[in-house]
Amino acid sequence: MLHFEDFPAGKRFEFKPVTVRAEDIVAFAAEFDPQPMHLSEEAGKASILGGLAASGWHTSAMMMRMLCDSYIHQTASEGSPGVDSMEWKKAVLAGDMLSGACTVVEARVSRSRPEIGIVRLRAIVNNQRGETVAICDYANMIRCRRAGATA
Repeated sequence: MLHFEDFPAGKRFEFKPVTVRAEDIVAFAAEFDPQPMHLSEEAGKASILGGLAASGWHTSAMMMRMLCDSYIHQTASEGSPGVDSMEWKKAVLAGDMLSGACTVVEARVSRSRPEIGIVRLRAIVNNQRGETVAICDYANMIRCRRAGATA
């Protein structure tokens, strides 16, 4: 189990590749973001996105799954106080393969709760061509092995 002390600045967690399937784009969009470019190939091609495109929120959800699989499920995580920024840089199209990594930007012990560390990370998701499709800056609260520890 990883704890706050295991998250020094610069530590990197690689994402396992994920293939974006057309049926998943449509299912997510139908429930959460029913805009035409997310529901049909024809509407996607007629848009500036160039094809059936995942909603930015779907891209974020896929990134969240990659975060869970890369480190969160093996971590004494206590959740997140929030996201500082979420950028959707390029359309994610059906058939794209997403990968990337998140990197620890900084880590500090909480002033009000010394048994918890606040770890700031940056996640970058790329497509199979190496193009960045999403960038997220966020924080994770992670339990310390011992109160007041340092990363």
